[in-house]
Amino acid sequence: MKKLLLSVSVLFAATANSQDCSELFISEYIEGPGNNNAIEIYNPTNNPIDLSGYTINRYGNGATSSPDVWPLSGTLYTGEAIAIGNGQIDSIWVSSYWSLPVDASFYAACGINGSGVYPTPFYFNGDDAMTLEKGGDIIDIFGKVGEDPGNAWTDDVTAGYTDANGGTWWTKRQTLVRKSSVKSGVTQNPILFNPAAEYDSLPDATYSNMGTHNCECTPILSLNNTDVSYVIYPNPAKKGQSVSINSKRSINKIEVFNILGEKIISKNTSIISTSKLLKGNYLVRIYFENGTNISNKLIVE
Repeated sequence: MKKLLLSVSVLFAATANSQDCSELFISEYIEGPGNNNAIEIYNPTNNPIDLSGYTINRYGNGATSSPDVWPLSGTLYTGEAIAIGNGQIDSIWVSSYWSLPVDASFYAACGINGSGVYPTPFYFNGDDAMTLEKGGDIIDIFGKVGEDPGNAWTDDVTAGYTDANGGTWWTKRQTLVRKSSVKSGVTQNPILFNPAAEYDSLPDATYSNMGTHNCECTPILSLNNTDVSYVIYPNPAKKGQSVSINSKRSINKIEVFNILGEKIISKNTSIISTSKLLKGNYLVRIYFENGTNISNKLIVE
């Protein structure tokens, strides 16, 4: 029976991935103490990728529909990775318990810190399937959508990698880094999810690899020093929400223009308040300390 399960798992893994080095994929998964949770994505291609239309989704506890969704926007350049973390900085009451804030070391290691407002996809806890999607199409899956493995997916093939027989947890209190030999995401829901097939396990609360990834795709890095990876979130934003802009490069100033081209906000900060903005489309211009600038659309709903 063990040999049969292994054969099925290997065969499916060989046929369920997209074309090598052609699309974003999940490069690291962190499920740590408290809510120190993050998903890192990597660009293995030779071109910058506009993150508009991409989302990170959580299918909790075996769900097959209505996931928690986190929209991305900004640009991820060739060979770069960015980790999106939970972002909860205060203890909050969730249903029947106090939810702990993330650690300062974890918060600092994230390239992007989410809203920390429950629920978001970053409240996963080891038994939730996570997907990276583009326009509603799955381009990578961590876990198995529709399966509740118990506390976590494990190393126990006899239980289909669930914890039904008490296997070693692989997706709870672990940092998992995608193997450098993996060149594409899993686009079809796996028959079995064996975490060890494509991920290496690091000790709990290991954050030193966040924001970088080694991959055999060896993309051709651009020599244009105006290339800057950044993310604007949330985008679209609800009126009254604060919109954050994160980048590895220091931000000097942000300007916001309305559809008439009139400058309505100019701030030396990376956070935009939408409380005084009307619903509609805006242009955000981001100025970096190295003298470059980039523009991106912001939608206020």
